[in-house]
Amino acid sequence: MTDRGLVDLMIGRIPRLTPAERVRVCIHCNQEEDLWGLSKQAMEALVGRSLGQRWDRDAVCAQAERDAAIARMRGIGYVSYVSPQYPPLLREIYDPPAILFYRGQLPNPELPIVGIVGTRHPSAPALTQAYDMARDLARAGIPVIAGLALGIDGMAHRGNSDGGAPTIAVLGSGLDEVYPAGNRPLARRIVEQGGVLLSEYPPGTTPRKWHFPARNRIISALARGTVIVEAPEASGALITARFALEQGRDLWVGSAGLSSPQGAGTRKLATEGAQVIASAVEILKEWGITPREAPQGPPGEGEFSVSAWAASLAHTLHLGYEDR
Repeated sequence: MTDRGLVDLMIGRIPRLTPAERVRVCIHCNQEEDLWGLSKQAMEALVGRSLGQRWDRDAVCAQAERDAAIARMRGIGYVSYVSPQYPPLLREIYDPPAILFYRGQLPNPELPIVGIVGTRHPSAPALTQAYDMARDLARAGIPVIAGLALGIDGMAHRGNSDGGAPTIAVLGSGLDEVYPAGNRPLARRIVEQGGVLLSEYPPGTTPRKWHFPARNRIISALARGTVIVEAPEASGALITARFALEQGRDLWVGSAGLSSPQGAGTRKLATEGAQVIASAVEILKEWGITPREAPQGPPGEGEFSVSAWAASLAHTLHLGYEDR
């Protein structure tokens, strides 16, 4: 519970509001009494449109109390848009989440972050490139952010963790409903090693197809730049690329995705002007960062393995969309 009481969790449960509208309500209401005092007309004036039927205050309050109880039980924290701990880069976009749930340590706002994303059905060279790039960024002290999906995202998280960085995973579900099931051990490892799981969805929210394009705007917003390692033409990773450009972030494509059958979207981005890179060194050079020396120890428990990834993929229930 924060010093704002239940008001933020209640705002998160008001039906039919967009993220930007929830932010407006969040700024307007500093305590539960402020929210209770909003008439239907005042709420509509605040968000700038008709909301149809009046929302059920008692039901929203009861659900917020359940959310608070689950959050305490599962070790889930949350920050609202008005909190000093809210990630500052998220405030720069036009539709930031009003409430951000987290498990682990919130990202250090002083550290640059790189997004590494791509298809759930990648080629072996693309998997290797995602892992190596994320590991080498970690050795330079840079966290990687991705979506905890199978394929490119999962390998990026593993590489970043093996390199010793606090990797960041953004979910399209509540933090107590980690999806895909095959990456739940990876999610635990991320938190145990000082990283963080993030979501704009309250506890108990199951994954839905439309959640994943929405979460991609958070990935691109928190990253100073994003690498699309390999993506088909219909890939959700291209949505992340579009968000990155709209948000004024750097955008690169991985060289491994240029010649593969799964790389049509990657090639399209390259022909449209996205810079092609093969390694983390090119990112560090562009940002003026000198790689630090790192011990070359034995592989970590999450060391890259195509066979392990394939086994995970085979045992995971998909939602029926190409990826992300």
